[in-house]
Parts: sequence; C-alpha cells; structure tokens
Amino acid sequence: VRVRAERDERVLVTTLTKKMAEDLTAYLADRGVRVEYLHSDVDTLRRVELLRELRLGKFDVLVGINLLREGLDLPEVSL
Repeated sequence: VRVRAERDERVLVTTLTKKMAEDLTAYLADRGVRVEYLHSDVDTLRRVELLRELRLGKFDVLVGINLLREGLDLPEVSL
C-alpha cells in the first residue's frame, strides 16, 4: 500500500464483510494511510463523493465489499 501511494497510485482492497472493511480501514488509518471504506451502509451520494475523492487523490486506499462487482472505472487504480 505504501509503495503504491508513494507512486501516486490508488489501491482497492476487497473484504468479505462490512465489519472487516471498517476494521481494516481503522487499522490502516492508525498507521498513517489515507484510507476510506465503502459498503452498503454508505449512502449513494457519499459513494459518489468517495469515488471522486479517490480519483482526485484525497486518499490512497478504498476498502470495500465486492468492489470488483461494482463495475468501477478507475484508471487511477494500479493492478
């Protein structure tokens, strides 16, 4: 994660549960990583804001459930 962030790349992390997404987000944030989470409890407007902020580089890591199923178009994310 840190290597990708230093290269100005974004990272998507997929988890199995909402709690895992929230816990991993807290863990990474405690270690100085700019991170946010996305799951079904996040309302639609906030989801749009989060994706926009990820594109703009306001944070480096997006943690969520089934992110790859969402059909996201994020060229800023490295593989």
